[in-house]
Amino acid sequence: MNHSLIHSLYKIGAVKFGNFTLKSGKTSKIYLDLRQIVSYPEILTAVGEALWEKIKDAKFDLLCGVPYTALPMATAISLQHKIPMIMRRKEKKDYGTKQQIEGAFKSGQNCLIIEDVITTGGSIIETSEELIAAGLKITDVALLIDREQGGKENLQQNQFRVHSVFTLSEILNVLLTSSILTAQEQTIVNELISEA
Repeated sequence: MNHSLIHSLYKIGAVKFGNFTLKSGKTSKIYLDLRQIVSYPEILTAVGEALWEKIKDAKFDLLCGVPYTALPMATAISLQHKIPMIMRRKEKKDYGTKQQIEGAFKSGQNCLIIEDVITTGGSIIETSEELIAAGLKITDVALLIDREQGGKENLQQNQFRVHSVFTLSEILNVLLTSSILTAQEQTIVNELISEA
């Protein structure tokens, strides 16, 4: 497991501990703010490589990052490994071509979806529906962090092979055995591990 990448994510504030309200309205003692990665090219490159290691044996023609946080991750892989990328618009466009999927692709091509974090897997399913409606096939999805809250199982029920770099448990255990957490953060991590 890539311990140095986990340490880097913590050091740039992509993994935060405290009291947070999530998008779902639930409260959490951990917040994964992976938008921070775009400001650190070395870490973005490392994330792209970690994802690539998980998916390099899968069969796909194109990449699509779930908007918005996974777009730079998909771009990093596209540039490093010369794989074409397409983009799904998050909002409907009512001018120009009015296309929901941007980029060059052909019906029947296989597209790998990339995501930063999954909780329920809803964003990936939403993206896959748009891509399938455009004539693409989806067999595999890759993600950086699985929060282990049912998302992987939901995606597998949709017949997707799920490739995750880290689970939340792995991140917590690596950080706990390092010497970089504050005493207060160690207490929070111990609580999170015992609740899992």
